[in-house]
Amino acid sequence: FQWTGTITGGAGTVYEGLTFKLSLKFPTGYPYEAPAVTFNPPSCFHPNVDQYGNICLDILKEKWSAVYNVRTILLSIQSLLGDPNLDSPLNGHAASLWPNQRAHARSGGREQSARRE
Repeated sequence: FQWTGTITGGAGTVYEGLTFKLSLKFPTGYPYEAPAVTFNPPSCFHPNVDQYGNICLDILKEKWSAVYNVRTILLSIQSLLGDPNLDSPLNGHAASLWPNQRAHARSGGREQSARRE
């Protein structure tokens, strides 16, 4: 009832080129109950991920449906990396930095490089 999943950061996000491992723990009531999913190790600095690797994602909580599967979960988390829910952050510091990170990612890092020259 315990799996390890892997996702990569999406193209054009600050996580592009990074690989993350996730721990998926399936309850005995699965698929009618959501699995517990965490980053393992808890090394993802993101507005919706806390210091312990817990993820704030509605489909893993109140919006869970038995139609979701592991692929759906992993794709949703991958999508969340590039498009966080800033209205419900688990990591306030990461949330406060996010607008700057988004601009940096969209510029391909050119803003910071231009300042160094």
